[in-house]
Amino acid sequence: MKARSMKLISALLLASVSSIAVSAHAQDQLKIGYVNGERVLREAEPAKRAAAKLEAEFGKRQKDLNDQSAAFRAQADKLDKDSPTLSEAEKARRQRELIELDRDLQRKQREYQEDLTQRKNEEVNNVSERAQRTIKAIGEAEHFDLIVQDQLVFYVSPRIDLTKKVIDALNASK
Repeated sequence: MKARSMKLISALLLASVSSIAVSAHAQDQLKIGYVNGERVLREAEPAKRAAAKLEAEFGKRQKDLNDQSAAFRAQADKLDKDSPTLSEAEKARRQRELIELDRDLQRKQREYQEDLTQRKNEEVNNVSERAQRTIKAIGEAEHFDLIVQDQLVFYVSPRIDLTKKVIDALNASK
């Protein structure tokens, strides 16, 4: 289904570009631009600030999880070391404690990952929306007929690559 949708989108894009090119050829020269969205999300200052914000927001939780994981491993190693000298009841009790600790640690790691993923998506969406507005503003100000971004692009001439211009505009807008 996805492949069929991509083919349909590709065909529609090709038809649109062809019809624009034909009508543009009759009037003036077609002006097309390209933006590498991945590069914008990697290099633009708003994206870097978002990454730093996420690091500040989630760094302590990550450290706490790492510490808990190390403590769990240390406790499991201690049980392995002490196991020959422990009574069966004590060994069973400590194994249950380890199982409970492991379950709790896995739950916390899962919650952390879900929270981090949600916040990353929010931040990426915010930067993407700003980038889209910037791309549209550049397109209108410089009279582009078409600006494409990433999807179904097989070749881009450096002559039409607007990525640096978008990054610079985003960086300037603070």
